[in-house]
Amino acid sequence: MSAININKSNFQNEVMNSDKPVLLDFWAPWCGPCRMVVPIIEEIARERSDIKVGKINVDENPELAGQFGVMSIPTLVVMKNGKIVNQSMGARPKSAILAML
Repeated sequence: MSAININKSNFQNEVMNSDKPVLLDFWAPWCGPCRMVVPIIEEIARERSDIKVGKINVDENPELAGQFGVMSIPTLVVMKNGKIVNQSMGARPKSAILAML
């Protein structure tokens, strides 16, 4: 499965009501480090059926970025049962992203 584009209309259903842990990638198309993380995020989405992977474009969804206090991108957030359990800023290698889960 590939990463899901998350926006305010599907956030409640895809993230808050998810029965699986959710890895969220806050990104923007103009962000170089974000573009480095995208292939890793997509690879994790394909490999791990036990989690849900979502991408939130901060330019298109500033209210969601604000809700999570995103000050710098890329920001990765892991949510379980509607609560933040882990968060990191900046580009990370695949092993570090998997360790967050």
